[in-house]
Amino acid sequence: MTREYIARDPRTGLPLSVAKTTRVDKTIVSQTGPWVSIPDGSILPLARGEIDQVESRYLDRNHTHGRAAGVRALGRFKGRSIHDAHSALMLAFESDQVDVRVAALDVLPEIAVRKSDELFDWLSVLLDDNSAEVRTAASQCLTLTAPVFPSAVETILGNELRSSQPERFAAAWAGLHALGETWPEVVVNHVDTLLLEEDPKLRRKAAGLLRRVIQRGGSPVWDLISWSLNDIDVEVRRIAARTLPSLAKRESRIATVFAERAMVDLDAKVRLSGIKALQSVDTDHGRARELVVKGSSSKDLQIRKACVDLLPRLFGEEVLRTMAMDLLKTETDASIIASLKEMVFDASIEGTEAQKNAQLAPAPAVPAIDREIAEAHGVQIGLDPMRPDAEAVEKAAKEKAAAEATAAQQAPGAYRAVSQDEMMGYDEEFVDEEPETDDEYF
Repeated sequence: MTREYIARDPRTGLPLSVAKTTRVDKTIVSQTGPWVSIPDGSILPLARGEIDQVESRYLDRNHTHGRAAGVRALGRFKGRSIHDAHSALMLAFESDQVDVRVAALDVLPEIAVRKSDELFDWLSVLLDDNSAEVRTAASQCLTLTAPVFPSAVETILGNELRSSQPERFAAAWAGLHALGETWPEVVVNHVDTLLLEEDPKLRRKAAGLLRRVIQRGGSPVWDLISWSLNDIDVEVRRIAARTLPSLAKRESRIATVFAERAMVDLDAKVRLSGIKALQSVDTDHGRARELVVKGSSSKDLQIRKACVDLLPRLFGEEVLRTMAMDLLKTETDASIIASLKEMVFDASIEGTEAQKNAQLAPAPAVPAIDREIAEAHGVQIGLDPMRPDAEAVEKAAKEKAAAEATAAQQAPGAYRAVSQDEMMGYDEEFVDEEPETDDEYF
């Protein structure tokens, strides 16, 4: 695998979109000690061994500095004077004094930032120095320089990652971890080769780095996870499977493919990690839904339980109730049966009166304009009384006022004139009797 690797869609052949790599700037921190008080003019002669010692005062104390202190003070040189500091450092690597070689390794990262010529060749040599103190200092130097100089230490780091000595092994892996923050693609290259090692310990350590680079390592990490899930060592597969939930949050389709493979693994922990990935994946993805439906009837209890718990997220009430009724016919686990019965239970039909009422949703509010139109046509909305029409109210008021005015005009007054007949005492009901015959008049 190389850095030019491009993952492509198998159907279209177009490159798959991946996240951009974000690097973290890593700087070398200068060491501080009594040697910082050595006068500038005395540093080079002291580091070259031209003078034996130099006196100085640091933190209210007098100090006597030897060649090792002069070598550590070389980190103060910048600009053109860095060439003289580099030459003095090269001489210090050849010194017979252990403390001088250790001091040279301590200041190597600071000098390498400004001029790195041949410095890492000496680092490779001093990793196998006769002195254990020098070898330890060289391993620490490798840990510090790996994140800043990945190309310069690539071969050295690759060898140290496979070292049989625990201290060198641990220091190299610490440097590789730090390298993941600055150059994750370089870590991917190292993991690529480490997964091919016969030693399962190395493959396990390499698989442990997948989670560290999964966010910024790009599409090549997908292949590394795939290979690790097929590893013969169960621990390698477990470590790789634990990266799937994180992958599901960024690349749901790739994670679904890997989760499907993990769910049929012989190891229960690997299968459980596959289920956790499905819980994190986008449930709208069709393949994920199929895996959940299939897993809800799996022979593995953990897979079955996890998939049944996912069913309410994927399906509506009607479909969910039908599926739960089918699963209840073959389910034997008590906890899963209880979950399925909750899915089958319909509160709107089988529940108490309070549960049924709780299922009744309030009717949506009728817009004001629709209410006005309906009431204008004499249609009542809801239980509220119809609001009176303004024009009808005004017309009724006018008609009432007119009726009252007419009645007032027709009503008798308080004083009524008396007729002459009433004054004379004649009864209004008096009627002259007609003669029965004409004889009465003769």
